Amino acid sequence: MKERVLILGGGIIGLACALEAARTGEREVAVVERGSFGGQATGAAAGMLAPYSENPEQPDAFFQLCQDSLNRYPEWASRIEELSGADVGLRRTGSVGVVFHEADLLPLQSRLRWQQAAGSGGELLSAAEIARLEPKLAAGAAGGIFTPAEAHVDAPRLAAALEQACRQLGVRLDGCTGGLASLELRPHGGGGSPVRLTTENGESYEADHLVIGTGAWTGEFEQLFGLPATVHPIRGQICSYEVPDGLVRHMVFSSQAYWVAKSGMRLVCGASEDVAGFCSDVTAKGIGRLERWSARAFPMLADMKPKLSWAGLRPATRDGRPLIGRLDGYPQVIFAAGHYRNGILLAPATAAAVLALLEEKQLPLLRAFRPERFRSSSAGAAVPAAAPAVVPELSAAGLAAAAQRGRDGR
Repeated sequence: MKERVLILGGGIIGLACALEAARTGEREVAVVERGSFGGQATGAAAGMLAPYSENPEQPDAFFQLCQDSLNRYPEWASRIEELSGADVGLRRTGSVGVVFHEADLLPLQSRLRWQQAAGSGGELLSAAEIARLEPKLAAGAAGGIFTPAEAHVDAPRLAAALEQACRQLGVRLDGCTGGLASLELRPHGGGGSPVRLTTENGESYEADHLVIGTGAWTGEFEQLFGLPATVHPIRGQICSYEVPDGLVRHMVFSSQAYWVAKSGMRLVCGASEDVAGFCSDVTAKGIGRLERWSARAFPMLADMKPKLSWAGLRPATRDGRPLIGRLDGYPQVIFAAGHYRNGILLAPATAAAVLALLEEKQLPLLRAFRPERFRSSSAGAAVPAAAPAVVPELSAAGLAAAAQRGRDGR
């Protein structure tokens, strides 16, 4: 009998884990999601694969995970494209990080030293070199960094192709319209299925493993298992301008915004972030900030309004690192959530880590991302030594929101 894997959450992380778990044909895989697959954080992402530009502090465990995922991307994207028959828009443009004040040059040089040692292939840029690489950028740059290793994908196209690839491998993709009513866990070998999940309208799922990839709604599941609720939503707002293809040649990063050129005359600018609970409305204030910085960085945009604007909820944790790993006391449960701004980048590495956990392999790097790492900082939060026969129910609204509407990624 095949091993059964149930995944909650159909964003980029949930779909990536499903694809990896189903790849060998040794498992039956089901994904439960409310609404469209690949939405929320995934749908609001610019699709940047930029571990050097977005993690500039030090080569810690988080950076290593991001770099590993970047290295996996070409083969992973090719596999998705082959299964789905669709182009995911992987473009290896490299990136230009620009600063406009001389005081910012020293930290830029320090960052470049350790990133070169880590294999970035980066080089320091003068103002003249920046103007040569990106002639439409505003004059007056003090310097910058060119990082040829960085790339980007088209996030909506990737999500759609990943969904189709999962279907090609026989993954069951279910929209959960009735909400979740109960979750029962039993020890492996103890009689009955280790995981049994029931929806409010009577649909039930049985599995050997439960993967929680519920994005910004994961805090409800943390509480369910006796952990402090650390995953919380950050609203990310983003916009795009209609400009001729090739006008902006690389991903461009500044201290206040980034710009990524996509095919089809689209220049994406992001991201304006704020705390708004689970509200994903676009605001004039958030998009206005991006408009002002776009006009400063690219004078050609000064008299132009964005053609499109949108928002999504990014699942942040207290330390900015995701939750990836089995849960102490609940060997049936694997967390794969809380990727904040890096869900698109971290999808292949997270999926590989989940597969390794399903195969009971040890990955020392995952110690830095243990779901229980915040437990000691919250008084009274504890995880039982062994899983109970029935996990106490969340509130109907909380459990439904957590398991159905969670979606991950940048």
